[in-house]
Formats: sequence, C-alpha cells, structure tokens
Amino acid sequence: MDLARTYIGEKVLEQGLKFIVKEPVNNIEKIVEWVEKLPMPEHHRRNVSNVKSFLKNKESNWYKLAERLLTEVDPHVKQKFAVNFFLNANFLGVQKQTENAKKLGYSVPWALLIDPTERCNLNCIGCWAGDYQRKEELSYELLDRILTEAEELGIYFIVMSGGEPLLRKDDIIRLAEKHNSMGFHLFTNGTLIDDKLIEEMKRVGNITLAFSIEGFEESTDKRRGKGVFKKVMDAMDRMRKAGLLYGVSVTYTRNNTEELASEEFVDMLVDKGVAFAWYFTYIPIGKDVDLELMATPEQRAYMYDRILEYRRTKPIFIMDFWNDGEASNGCIAGGRRYLHINAQGEVEPCAFVHYSTCNIKNVSLKEALGSPIMRAYQKRQPFNLNMRRPCPLIDNPEMLKEIVEESGAYPTQLHADETAAEFAEKLKPYAQKWGELADRIWYETHGEEEKIELEEVES
Repeated sequence: MDLARTYIGEKVLEQGLKFIVKEPVNNIEKIVEWVEKLPMPEHHRRNVSNVKSFLKNKESNWYKLAERLLTEVDPHVKQKFAVNFFLNANFLGVQKQTENAKKLGYSVPWALLIDPTERCNLNCIGCWAGDYQRKEELSYELLDRILTEAEELGIYFIVMSGGEPLLRKDDIIRLAEKHNSMGFHLFTNGTLIDDKLIEEMKRVGNITLAFSIEGFEESTDKRRGKGVFKKVMDAMDRMRKAGLLYGVSVTYTRNNTEELASEEFVDMLVDKGVAFAWYFTYIPIGKDVDLELMATPEQRAYMYDRILEYRRTKPIFIMDFWNDGEASNGCIAGGRRYLHINAQGEVEPCAFVHYSTCNIKNVSLKEALGSPIMRAYQKRQPFNLNMRRPCPLIDNPEMLKEIVEESGAYPTQLHADETAAEFAEKLKPYAQKWGELADRIWYETHGEEEKIELEEVES
C-alpha cells in the first residue's frame, strides 16, 4: 500500500510539472516554487532563493535566460528535462540517495561520470584523459547494468565523457531510450554532430551536450585542430534550430584565461544560444603535463570575479568547478556527489584523480561506492574549511598522498611515471601560492571569526 501511495504521488508530481511547463512564460514563478520544495542542502537552497529574487524582475538576466529556454526548447525535450532533471534527479533521487546512504554507511552520489570509450577522433594538447590507452571501451551490456544499478540507488543523472563519447552515439541513444527516467549529459568535441543524431536526440528528449572549446577560433583550433571551432559553431546552430539544450565546457590556462573571462566571449556564447558553461581550470594530469600551463593564482581569482559579474548580468548559467567550492560545500568527488568510471572500468574518485581500488567489471556499483579509496576520500571531506581551496589535487595535494597510501590505490594511467607523493610535492608551490591568496579573499569575505577558526584548524 505504501508503495502504491508513493507511485501515485510521484505520478501526480510528474503530471503537475508537465502542466506547468506547457505555459512556461506565465509559470516561471511557479516553476521556481516547485524547485524550492525539492530536498536540498541549505547552501543550495540559498542559491535557489537568490535565483528567485532575480526572476521577480522581468528585466533581469535570469528571467531572460528562463524565458529563452522555456520558449525556444522543443516541448518534448523541455518536459523530459523538467521531469528527469528536476523531479527524478533532485526531488525523488535525492531522497533515495539519502535513504540508501544511511543504510550503506557511505555516500550515494547525485551523478555518475562514465567514459563509454577511450577512443577519440582528435588529439588535443594536454588532454586530461590522454594518458589512458585510447582503445578501451565499456560494453553496452555493462553500461546498461551500471545504469540499472544507479537507478536502484536513486541516481538519475548520468554524465558521459571519454575519449569522445559520440563515437558510441548509437549505444548512447539506446541507453537513453531504455533508461528514459534519467538525464544524460555528454561532454563532446562537437565534430561528430549530424542531422541523424539531432533527430534521435530530439526523439528521446533526455540528452544534453556540452561542447568543448578553448575560446574563439584561433585558441580552439590551436589546441584541438584546424576547423574544429567552425564545426562546433555549426553544430550549435543546428541544435538550436531543433530546440535542443546545449552548453560549453572550457578549460582556462595561463594562455587563455583572459580570453575566456572576456565579455566578448560570454556574449558570443549567449548569441549562439548556449544555456550553460562549465569552466575548468587546467589540471596537470594526463597527456603533455605542463605546470606552466596552469593558470596563475591571480588569474584564477580574476576568473571567478568575472564569473560572479556575469551571473549578475548575462542570460547564461556559468559554473566554475574549482572556484565554486562555496556553492558546492567543497569538493563533490569521491562518491560524495559524483565519481568517475573510466573506459577500462576503473572506478576513480574524480576524472582528474587517476587512482582506483576496484573495477566495475568485477563489483556492483553499490560495492564500488564503498570501496577503500571512496571511504578514504569521504573521510577527509571537506579538504579545507576555506571553500576557495576545495581540491585535494591542486589546493591540498598532501591529501591525495594520504588517500592513495591509506586505501592502497593503484594508478590507472598508461604511464605512471610518478607516485602520489611525488605529485603532491610537485604541486606544493602552487598550492601554497594559491592558498595565501585564497585565504586573503576568504577572510575579506567572511570576517575575522572565520580567520581565527581556519588558523586554529591549520595549527
């Protein structure tokens, strides 16, 4: 009887949400009210409250973004996004994740990042996945099993990377169609988009893309190959015409930080119909490792200041995964809110932490979530009380050394040329320089009491 009530309640919520998005412009405030009712951490609730205040003003950038998406996106895609992302991944999923985490004694994440293949049709400089073997793949049957187990745990948001995930586009369409209560988000180089794929994405309705670019044409083609930028721009135009949802993924380095932080670049994204932008700082792992490519501490601080300004003024959602530690309450990896399964099946805490203690081919997803490296990772989160220093790789590298040694983790890269201890030592100068600047910024924002608390912990 309880299961019946739960099922009926979920269906009522689903039908109500579908009704609201049928008349989107008139129901923007109602949609936000629905979001407010979702179970979420307090720091996320504050973010929603801020968005709500912006949406009350029809001249605000947030209102314009909501209005554009709710009127331009295909009705079927819009409903699938509303139900799969807001209702399933957040409202229903978070409840199931919390319940299962209590039973298991360790975190059940909000999302999984999976690499269906290591293969890629490009050869980008400094690729974070460039030191995998570039030939391994996860079978359709294994991917199907992982997704089935994820749904049972309450995980409804699946991110795919690689390699180039669209080299497996037929399998991904099959998976999205079979697991139609899930949302699928693909990081792609954008060169394999064709009309058939667009038609299939529109049909299944639950796939979004993030196109990887490095800035404007010269910067993108310099790292990714001649003609790539134009192919991505063309793909965006066709996606927009079809009413599909898409964004970009950018990596800022010492060479392109100012370009990616420029108003001209952000305005170009808005003009191309981009809904969201994921900003990553360059992490020295994978292929062509170069510490000199890392954005300087000053550039990292500058980037976040610019992003905060664009959040107040531009109709696009921008997330800076390293600088937004306060919004996410620290590092989200290690199974806390997400983990990474690479194309060999190795279960890693993060796409940038190339260590594992188990392979998904040999264990269930539930067992992988409780593996030694995930427990060692979660035991130390947050890695720093200063949320501007959330990362165990570049902000607190001594933590990575501790995690690997405690868990007995093995490296998953093709060339394991250094130990975790050697990596930590190499990153120590950067971490110290950023730490000094980040602490100064944090104290200025949060006051003297926070400074005293941080100093007591560090001592």
